[in-house]
Amino acid sequence: MTLALSAGTDSERWIELFDQSREFTAAGAHDVRLVDIDADRAVLEMPIGDHARQPYGLLHGGVSMMLAESAASMHSCWGVDLTEVAPVGVEINGSHLSSAREGTVRAVCTVIKRGETMIRHHVEIIHVDSGRLLSDVRVTNFYKRLRS
Repeated sequence: MTLALSAGTDSERWIELFDQSREFTAAGAHDVRLVDIDADRAVLEMPIGDHARQPYGLLHGGVSMMLAESAASMHSCWGVDLTEVAPVGVEINGSHLSSAREGTVRAVCTVIKRGETMIRHHVEIIHVDSGRLLSDVRVTNFYKRLRS
């Protein structure tokens, strides 16, 4: 992820580089925006549109999981030397608690536990317009060594 290689721990720089790296990615296709990031959390937002709905007009659960995994995987890069390790997803588990048809969703991703080889995040997918919790997600990333 070239984003984090040059972003360091400057929140404004992360947001700028995230915007630049979105083209030709799932984040770009779904108009995902990085709103805030620091050592403990990342916040992404996405509009609900036809790109994100299932056939019944509701926000697609898989799109919610994509948003959660995007937040956690990106945040796993914070403060990490990506020439030495690469965060790789090893587990995602989520519960869909409510639904939405339109508006904006926000992924609020917070660190549960950061270890030397693994990082675990809790991600809440929230409907911005109503404040409802739509999905509750846990994501685990493994820090894979790139050099032996």
